[in-house]
Parts: sequence; structure tokens; C-alpha cells
Amino acid sequence: MTLRSTLFAAFLLPALPLLAQNKPSTTPDPTIKKMVNEISEKRLKDDIDKLVSFGTRHTLSDTKSKKRGIGAARNWVEDEFRKYSKASGNRLVVKQDTFTVKPDGRRIDKPVVMANVMATLPGTDPNDKRVFIVSGHIDSRVSDVMNATADAPGANDDGSGTVAVMELARVMSQQQYPATIIFVAVQGEEQGLYGSTHLAKRAKAEGWNLVAMLNNDIVGNSHGNDPSVDDAKHLRVFSEGVPATETEAEGRVRRTLSSENDSPSRQLARYAQQAAKDYVDGLDVVVVYRPDRFLRGGDHTPFNQQGFTAVRFTEMNEDFRHQHQDLRTENGVEYGDHAKFMDFGYLRKNTGVNLATLAELALAPAAPQNVGVLTAQLTNRTQLKWDAPTAGPKPTGYYVLIRETTSPKWEQKVFVTDTKADLTQSKDNYIFGVASVDAQGHESLPVIPKPVR
Repeated sequence: MTLRSTLFAAFLLPALPLLAQNKPSTTPDPTIKKMVNEISEKRLKDDIDKLVSFGTRHTLSDTKSKKRGIGAARNWVEDEFRKYSKASGNRLVVKQDTFTVKPDGRRIDKPVVMANVMATLPGTDPNDKRVFIVSGHIDSRVSDVMNATADAPGANDDGSGTVAVMELARVMSQQQYPATIIFVAVQGEEQGLYGSTHLAKRAKAEGWNLVAMLNNDIVGNSHGNDPSVDDAKHLRVFSEGVPATETEAEGRVRRTLSSENDSPSRQLARYAQQAAKDYVDGLDVVVVYRPDRFLRGGDHTPFNQQGFTAVRFTEMNEDFRHQHQDLRTENGVEYGDHAKFMDFGYLRKNTGVNLATLAELALAPAAPQNVGVLTAQLTNRTQLKWDAPTAGPKPTGYYVLIRETTSPKWEQKVFVTDTKADLTQSKDNYIFGVASVDAQGHESLPVIPKPVR
């Protein structure tokens, strides 16, 4: 990501004239900042109240009623997407992507037609095939995962992610991006990640150039319980270390270089962390070195399993009294996922992190290709080379990112206009990445170099 506040480190050898005279902007993009400020706390709350009004959004609930059940909820989200599209000059392509799930012997007891509600904002550059996805899951549940009739408000889990996606579609559709952004409310998360699995497999089968997927699940409450703690200043992002689709050969290289902390998904997590610093006041993203919470999973998981870069955003401290609970009061404690237990100012900030991350990525040039570190000669220098991206906006140049092997964050950066760099830091002691950048300072995700001769 941008490391905008970091000084440019002049570590290139003086003999190589790679430092550019006209460096990209290091100031956060005012248009992105404006969009972040346009996110409406009131709209987020109103949308949550509407979702809750459908009684239950259980995946196996009513699909015919106009007022209750998953069908009514899906149709309402679709209608809202269409309103946003009309307000933006019909820029959004809105549809329900339906699919049928057969009984699985676990959480699906009958054939059920599910639907992901999608609003696609096509990229303006016909040669730029990059796709970015942001999601929340629309379904809800109570204590018994098979109870499809009881009221299941699902305000925070995962009404919060769903309304965040809706608000992102509303605000971001007012602007244009060279790459495509898909805003989606997926179904079937609570029954087994069915909607996200369908979408991930579809993206793989159809050959989407899916660069990044952001999953928002339980992002609207700043109060945790057991222990009791209030924290509206931090948001967790989870990312896999070792890619699920890593080959045996890739595993050998990873073990040799100890690069398990530099997967594409982990780079995306760092990118989001920097986006929060650049654009969202009063919120820090905490990068957690796990694919999800302890022994748990979410809608980003199927995308990782298909080989895509994907992360999960989740509030800092969950309150399990208001998650997967029958509505009741016991010993003076109220259980249930009601909107009154949410913090909508916190949800607004979390939505802003998503917007800043998506906008920076979608506006940036594509990442450099074939990034390598030369190993033909024994030397204490580090020589890097790469190829320019072949589609999308042309980069103004490239950032070489540098950090010590013990550092979790990029510490230095060097701007170059060439597609090679000769650095005085030793590849023994540092980790390097290369990102494309445009004149406004929008950066691609960094690529870690592979050993080449």
C-alpha cells in the first residue's frame, strides 16, 4: 500500500540513474477521502433496521413472502442496488445469481434455491480485466442452525457486513474506475459458506482476473464480552499465510526463503492497514496472522481455496451473547442479535476502510509481472527485475518496498521508473516487494520477487 508518510529511502546505487525526478503524489487522494466522508451512519442504521424487519433471513426460510424471510430480504437488497444504479446513471449491473443446493446431510435438509445479490460496477478500461469483490452475508440464524422460522434479527451477524456492502455500492458507484468492482450479499454462510463457494468456483471456472476479495462479517459492534471491553478504535483483518493452493515446488521456495508471512492475502491485509491510516480517522487495522478466528472460517475461505487473494474484516472484540442466539433474557442478561447492541459510528469507520482499500486498488495500475531477484552472482547487493503490466493504466513507475526479515510492516520504499533496481541492502537481511504506482500515488498490491538467474 502507500506508506505515504514514509520518507523515500535513497538506497539505490549512485551509478544507476533509477531514481525518478517526478515522484508520485504522497498525499492521500482527495476524491477517495471525500467518498469515505460520504458514508452515512444514518443509512447504515436504517438499512440494518430494514433487514431486521424481515424477521428471519435464515437460508431455509420463506422465499415467497414480501415481508418475511430470506426471499423478501434478497429482493429488497436488489431493489436498493437498482436505486443506487439509477442515481449513478445506470452504472451498476444488478442481478440475483441463483443456484440450487442439494441436501448435504448437515445443514441443508432439502433442495433449496439460493441467490447471491450482486451489483457490478464495470471498469471503464476495456483492456483492464481486473476484478475486485467486497461481500457480506445476508442470511441469519439463532441457536439451532436448522431453525428457519424463529425470529433471527442478524443485525450484526451479518447485517453489518451486508449494509456496509450496500453503502459502498451507493457511494462508489458515483465514481468510475478502470477495473471492475463487484458488491455482493452472499447467502448460505451460516449453513456452510454456500453462496461464497458458488461465487468463488464461478470466478475460477470463468477465468476472472480476481485481484482481491474483501469479506465483511461481524463488523458493527465495538463492545466485547467475556471479558467485557469497549474498543471502537481497532478492526481486525485476517489473512492466510501459506496459500491453500500452494504447489510442492512453491512450498520448497517458501520454506527456503521463510516467506510464509508474505502471501498475496497477507499483502492485502497490510494494504488495508495502510488504507485505514491514510483515510479513516480514529481507526487502526490490526493484522492478525491467521486465516480467520481460532478454528473458524468465513466467506473469504472459499476464495482462498480457489487460489484467490482474500481477507476477512471482523470487529476487534465479539459479543457472543448477541451472536447465534435465541431471543431471550436469562439471569437479567438479554440475548439476541439486535440492532440496539451495535455501534453505528464504528460500523461507519469500518465501511470506510473497505472503501479506501477498494478505491486505491481499483484506481491503481495492475501489479508488475515476473518479479525476480537475480541470484547468478554471489553479492551483498540485491538486484531486482520485473516486467511492466500488460493491461490497464500505465504505471508512472514502481515502488520497491523494503523491510527487515523481523518486521511485520514495510519500512522503506524507493521509487524507480525502470523495470529493474540495484539495491545496496543484502537479500540475506531484507525482504523486498515491488508495486506499480500512478502519478496520483495509487499503488497495486506488492509482488514478492522469486529467485531467478
